[in-house]
Amino acid sequence: MTTTTTPLLTQYDSEALEKRVGCIASAMQIIGNKWTALILKELAAGPKRFGELQRSISGLNPRTLSQRLDELEEAGILTKQSFAEVPPRIEYTLTPKGQDLIPVLRQMAAWGDKYYQAPKTS
Repeated sequence: MTTTTTPLLTQYDSEALEKRVGCIASAMQIIGNKWTALILKELAAGPKRFGELQRSISGLNPRTLSQRLDELEEAGILTKQSFAEVPPRIEYTLTPKGQDLIPVLRQMAAWGDKYYQAPKTS
């Protein structure tokens, strides 16, 4: 009698991580830019205005925030809704495609929690 076994996923078996070659690279084009994951984390809690995002992410300058928001909108990750008010109000909201990234962010957070090391103070 012969027994077939399913090969185990090893740390060196990158092909088993992707159904198609390039999937991870494709995801990294979206979430791999600096600040993007933090922007997505903030939007996962609900719609936000530009100023709210800027205040909630320390160290992110307005030009970079604007650029990242434009990139995410272009990729279909978020929508930008303008309201006809004075002063004008614009809100950013995750699309269903963007909401699909929330489990990825949760896994990143779990990994960070597991390996987090507080900055050393002198």
